[in-house]
Amino acid sequence: MLPHKKINILIVDDELSIRESLDGWLQQDGYEVETAEDGPTALARIQERHYDIMLLDVKMPKMDGITVLKELKEKNPETAVVMMTAHGAIQDAVEAMKLGAYDYLLKPFDLEELSLTIEKLVQMQTLAMENLILKERVATITRSDNLVGQSPAILKLFETIADVAQSDATVLITGETGTGKELVARAIHTNSPRCYSPFIAINCGAFTEHLLESELFGHEKGAFTDAKYTKKGRLEMANAGTLFLDEVGDISMKMQIDLLRVLETHEFTRVGGTMPLHSDFRVIAATHQDLKESIRNRTFRQDLFYRLNVIHLEVPPLRERVGDIPLLAQHFLRRYATETGKKVDSISPEALELMRRYEWPGNVRELENAIERAVVVGKGRQIKPGDLPFCYPGTGTEEMRNLSLEEVERRHIAQVLAAESGHISNAAKVLRINRTTLYYKIKKYGLAS
Repeated sequence: MLPHKKINILIVDDELSIRESLDGWLQQDGYEVETAEDGPTALARIQERHYDIMLLDVKMPKMDGITVLKELKEKNPETAVVMMTAHGAIQDAVEAMKLGAYDYLLKPFDLEELSLTIEKLVQMQTLAMENLILKERVATITRSDNLVGQSPAILKLFETIADVAQSDATVLITGETGTGKELVARAIHTNSPRCYSPFIAINCGAFTEHLLESELFGHEKGAFTDAKYTKKGRLEMANAGTLFLDEVGDISMKMQIDLLRVLETHEFTRVGGTMPLHSDFRVIAATHQDLKESIRNRTFRQDLFYRLNVIHLEVPPLRERVGDIPLLAQHFLRRYATETGKKVDSISPEALELMRRYEWPGNVRELENAIERAVVVGKGRQIKPGDLPFCYPGTGTEEMRNLSLEEVERRHIAQVLAAESGHISNAAKVLRINRTTLYYKIKKYGLAS
């Protein structure tokens, strides 16, 4: 089997016939091979270039294989060594393996066995390198994109991001409101070959159908009453980069048809225009909705779902990664203490325990807002339970039992509104009610600011 990259092998043996035989055989397998007739020559060679594998004879004049192995492991420990020995020197080969040799082969050689041994060794080295690269990519993702956590769920997400980033496949990110779907999308872009081109985001749920069409496709001057100049759309702006369609489940059926056509051809026309335009972009979409349920309800097209759902990433809610709460809290604490210039540098154990027990309906976004508020309103250098927006002073377990259902609802709505910074649409999504109902309850409970 020909390796993906040229594997360099150095054969070290004092017998010319063995060196020539192994050289010819391994070159037929696709490897790059060099030979050395003794230990000193081999050690001189490794000073000049790197070898992935060394086939090393145990018994040689001038310097035996064990001595060569010891020096090699000091100078080039990443080079894998396979010892070659006769039946009478097996003990020496076993000793060599204790010193770090990968395996040993008995003379006379079974060349098929030799090929299999080398192939397994190459596969092992390749896997080790892939794991190292993956760990480096995951570390880079964590550092560069503020994706914080060590829970199994979030580490698995980091690994998937690292893999997905290298392709151009369309990605659908799902998860509850506030879990960090856009952060995941940005992480994919940042770690992709498109990282030097724009990341263009648009919240599809924030626009009417007419405005969304103009935002996505752009418009020509005079296309409609307020079109006083030609405007590039997000599709055009994302050329060579990434287009992030947030809340894609909120777009109208007509826009779904238009979007499907663009995803298939990467061609579009501006509103009011006639000239087709082409844009090379990668699409990442996100939604908090169950799109399969939307398909059953005939509010989302099945063909568009399949086009978007080439790769699916689910971002776990904060309540399923409770172990990450202290890390996230400290991360946000450092950020907002720096931004506000306040000397707040720790969180009390009681406040941390309260945060662990809280359900976090607004997920990471709510936690971030809670820490920001605590830094601003706190009086000391440590965040206390009373600084948290979901902690009501003097309200313990017994008092909670005596609260009316309306009071519990009022307090819950108040904390969700606080977590969402007063954004009605986001709060309604977290509470799983429509905006009209939320407006009614805000008025009913006197929660309007």
